[in-house]
Amino acid sequence: MKYLLIGWLFFFSAGCSVTEKKPAFHDFGVSLSTATHQDKASVSVNAPTWLWDNRIRYRLLFSAPSQVRFYGLDRWIAPPPELLEQLLTSSNKAQDYILIVRLHDFEQQFDAPDRARAVLSFSVEAYSVNNKQKIASREFYLQQPTKTPDAAGAINGFTDLTKQATEKIQTWLMELSNHQH
Repeated sequence: MKYLLIGWLFFFSAGCSVTEKKPAFHDFGVSLSTATHQDKASVSVNAPTWLWDNRIRYRLLFSAPSQVRFYGLDRWIAPPPELLEQLLTSSNKAQDYILIVRLHDFEQQFDAPDRARAVLSFSVEAYSVNNKQKIASREFYLQQPTKTPDAAGAINGFTDLTKQATEKIQTWLMELSNHQH
């Protein structure tokens, strides 16, 4: 019994001395300027309450499609709606408009244990800066396979998708401008 107690104490103290891994915090890989300009239109991003945390979510479509899971050691530095709003604001893509973005999906989806994709869907409403009248709205659905089926793959996938989102919004706004003139 004495040796069992000593062994247990040794095992417990050795386990406590192991350094615990700390979460790593990520953004979309670009420098986000928080400085705003007087002539820049506003961008606001709305999202369901479950997207307003900084956990990186994923879903195993092949085994538990209704269960949302989270990576334990990787997190966003801020909630995805906030990061997306900062990215769109700093990109200076919406100078002539007020944009309201509604984020619908922002998760990694696994079709198989070794195959995942990043999914980003949102809608955008464009309003006139002058009279705040709604000009147009559009739905966007973006997805791309992740390079690796893990947190690193999700982070890289979302970094790419948010860049694509800013480009697609810019193209759409340019089309709106061309139709208005």
